[in-house]
Amino acid sequence: MKIIIAIAILFAFIDFKVSAQESNQQKETTLQLLKEDCLLILGGVKYAYTQPFKWEKDDFLTAGGIVAGTALMYIYDEQTSEYFVNQSEGAPQMLKEFGWYYGSPQNFFMISAGIYGYGLFAKDEAFRHTGVLIISSAVATGLIQTISKNAFGRARPSQDVGSREFKFMSKESGYHSFPSGHSILSFTASHAIAKQFENIWVKGGIYAVGLIAPVSRLWEGAHWLTDVTLGMVLSVVIVDGIDNFLQEKKESNKEKLINWNVNIGVGSIGLRGTF
Repeated sequence: MKIIIAIAILFAFIDFKVSAQESNQQKETTLQLLKEDCLLILGGVKYAYTQPFKWEKDDFLTAGGIVAGTALMYIYDEQTSEYFVNQSEGAPQMLKEFGWYYGSPQNFFMISAGIYGYGLFAKDEAFRHTGVLIISSAVATGLIQTISKNAFGRARPSQDVGSREFKFMSKESGYHSFPSGHSILSFTASHAIAKQFENIWVKGGIYAVGLIAPVSRLWEGAHWLTDVTLGMVLSVVIVDGIDNFLQEKKESNKEKLINWNVNIGVGSIGLRGTF
């Protein structure tokens, strides 16, 4: 009997402690949520950069397939660029302008800040999650593309020197073709948002919007096909990776907020967890 009483007291204490944590979670201030999300953003960026060290055989095969596909497209970069530039005159001006503005850094961060800001102040979990996912993915991809542009120094199609002309560590904007920053930012946002919907038509519409910026850059002769394609692939890989990280954190927090209760009856004792 003493053992049963001791166990009951122990679980009563657990019940009180966990219930208090759950109550505190519900009463978190906007500032507390902001601090948590900043840590999640930093954690997501770290996760994106450290995951390659944990790759398994299937991951290396996927990476090899991406490299092989990019190499194949690289052979036809000049032909595909000529095709898209020739289509530019007949392309809708509205799409060209939308592609430029949607993929530009200042407008991208206005959109992502708007999504996250609403989620933060309205305490809307779905909007907060999407905002954190977009921002952390953009930081991770943005650093990669900034370093790559300067390191590779690939000539843009508009330079008229061919797709195989490189000026490594160049500061000239005409030699910052690889990868496409507009493609990375626009597809990062679109992929992160599309992941929040189940409806295939809604997803398709969002992805179609995300493709406008990459295609518009091809029309303008600002990038080669490999620049925009690899940029979009990079976005998908990093968004998916960081989304997995955020989901793991979310599940971990749920486990911590389980409310345990002890039911004691004649000749029996039961443990129930509610969440």
